[in-house]
Amino acid sequence: MKVSFFVILDLCLWKYLLSIRETEEIAITRGEIRTTMLENLIIRAETPADYKNVELMAMRSFWNKYWPGCTEHFLIRIIRESEDYIPEISRIAEVDGKIVGAVYYTKAWIVDGDARHEIATFGPLAVEPTMEGNDIGGALMRETIKLAKEEGIKAIALMGEPNYYPRFGFKRGAECGITDAQGNTFDALMCLPLIEDFSQIKGKLIESADFEKLEDEKRLEEINKEFPVYRKVKVQEGFMQIFEQHLGVVEAIDGDKYMVRYWELLIPATLSDELTKEPSVGSDVKFIWNHKGESRITQVFKNLLED
Repeated sequence: MKVSFFVILDLCLWKYLLSIRETEEIAITRGEIRTTMLENLIIRAETPADYKNVELMAMRSFWNKYWPGCTEHFLIRIIRESEDYIPEISRIAEVDGKIVGAVYYTKAWIVDGDARHEIATFGPLAVEPTMEGNDIGGALMRETIKLAKEEGIKAIALMGEPNYYPRFGFKRGAECGITDAQGNTFDALMCLPLIEDFSQIKGKLIESADFEKLEDEKRLEEINKEFPVYRKVKVQEGFMQIFEQHLGVVEAIDGDKYMVRYWELLIPATLSDELTKEPSVGSDVKFIWNHKGESRITQVFKNLLED
């Protein structure tokens, strides 16, 4: 199934940034950015020694989110190999020596006839799934936007949630005279101008041609052999779009409390009022993970990949 990279970009960004809590205080220590939400969170440049751990984190981050398995760990390798990669502003997040987040920037262009203006786009933005709700994605966004300005990048464009990104300064593409590659405009197409006079830059947003390499299923299969084997889950036919909710398995039941296995975590949850089928031990479920309150199971489903 071929899906536009910018559609994937929209979803992978929205997934994390909808759950971000705002934090205003940022301290700078030895050139490392630390947020007030996680005092030991470090935002830094990636080194070759980080590569495999970052890829594993990204794999876990997107596993079974859009379809069974994922491709984001493969995408990261494609980006690193690409001439359009912008490592100067791409960053990873670390807590106590563990990689917990990453964002990768690549060159993009706004094209209008013979006029071609280089800007930047980003994605994947990945967060370790067991560390969600700690503003890791927000910290990565704030720091890399600052770095992009310092590098003299003219703008950052993306497909994103139009009610979220304005807090970072993003505007709807139509306000900036920007469309997608087909000439369409919509609220999710957004742009953050980083120069004072952006008024003369208008046209179609063009992504790196290297993203087409994601279609190489044979190489993806070989890369997957380097990582742990995780269970693939198929909730429905086609694009699954599991973003604001999570997939888990009920591991234990105690009265009205259901212990849901989500990666290495056991998350206590109750049943949503709208739930039509009661789960049992071993049931695959969708649930809303409330990091500060009560989590709720919203759906019991059958994994279509299993009998």
